[in-house]
Amino acid sequence: MSEKIAVQNINTPDKTTNVDAAKYTAMKDAMLAVIPTGDAGLTAAQIKDAVKPLLPDALFPQGATSGWWVKCVQLDLEAKGILQRHKTKPLTFSKT
Repeated sequence: MSEKIAVQNINTPDKTTNVDAAKYTAMKDAMLAVIPTGDAGLTAAQIKDAVKPLLPDALFPQGATSGWWVKCVQLDLEAKGILQRHKTKPLTFSKT
């Protein structure tokens, strides 16, 4: 059984969900390495493409499920105030 970590969702602030800690940590580290600070954010698609080479193949073979994990970590980091969402179309995200 894998270790779990509780994540938040900016859209449902009073609820937490337990997810795989190793996958969460790997995705969080990769996302924080590629997402810029300030107004020049990246779209979710750009983030997904940028993190794939940084993800361990043992956890994300050929990038499998990386899209779901990008969204999971993005919502959690927004809830924690680490990422910010910009009012652009499509939405862009940057570190606070």
